[in-house]
Amino acid sequence: MVTRHADWSTRAFELRPVVPDTGPFPGRGFLEALWNHEPAGDLCLAESGSALVPLVLDETGLRWVGHPDLADYRSPLGDGATDLIAELLMTGSTGVRFFFDSLPGEAADVVRRGLEKAGLNTQPEQHAVTARVQLPDSYGAYLEQIGKKERHEIRRKRRRFSEVHGHPALVTTRGAGEGFDRFVAMHRSSKGAKGSFMTSETEELFASLADQDGWRVDLLCGEDGEAVAAAFAWADADGFYLYNSAFERASEASPGIVLLSMLIERAIQANCHIFDFLKGEEPYKFRLGATKRPLFSFEGST
Repeated sequence: MVTRHADWSTRAFELRPVVPDTGPFPGRGFLEALWNHEPAGDLCLAESGSALVPLVLDETGLRWVGHPDLADYRSPLGDGATDLIAELLMTGSTGVRFFFDSLPGEAADVVRRGLEKAGLNTQPEQHAVTARVQLPDSYGAYLEQIGKKERHEIRRKRRRFSEVHGHPALVTTRGAGEGFDRFVAMHRSSKGAKGSFMTSETEELFASLADQDGWRVDLLCGEDGEAVAAAFAWADADGFYLYNSAFERASEASPGIVLLSMLIERAIQANCHIFDFLKGEEPYKFRLGATKRPLFSFEGST
């Protein structure tokens, strides 16, 4: 039996995502922060005894909680997700549009089976990719993995950084404190759409995430202690998920690439098996060894 409610405290969020390596994105903390950031429509947390799907019903139809630009992965929770999706769509109002986005292949298969069981023959469309690096056991092996040209470029840029700023250091901060403020300021100084992205409302969203477990700001500093690049990310024992980053454009020492190479090195040292750049096909991600993970969407009506 499917129940529909708006109680974020439901224990169904303790169920595992149907697809691994999706970071914080299917979890309560992240989704509740997105909902509080933009609470448009009616929250519809659909659950059974063995599954949960976090949805919103608004004037556009039925969709996952949060804008696709802010949520890099979607995944139903629990082993009963196929049956839950089928019953949800069969017992709801007819003629309701639905749009389910950002589903990795395994999650898309679960959703597809639910749609088919509900008599809906919607086929998935690939609409985006994430870019992630499968990490080897050592940083030396990683440098071998990315090839001679890129290996040389990383070493050259790290030497250049040391010449300009002194020996680089990573400083990890937690919560919406001084490190977070430095990241926000650096982000706002960026040109174009990147700089305008960090509105006061977006800063509030990021600050609410920063105060949750797993989220962090990593600052790249020179010997003077001044930060010249920053990463806003989430990490657990298995993976590092780079949600956003910024750097001082006045620097002539490629601080962005130095930051990323050092984050990858540290993730390997922490025995992570995934370094995930998340959504987007920017060329630098693939120069650093990433491969594409396709994301699928479903669109139709009940």
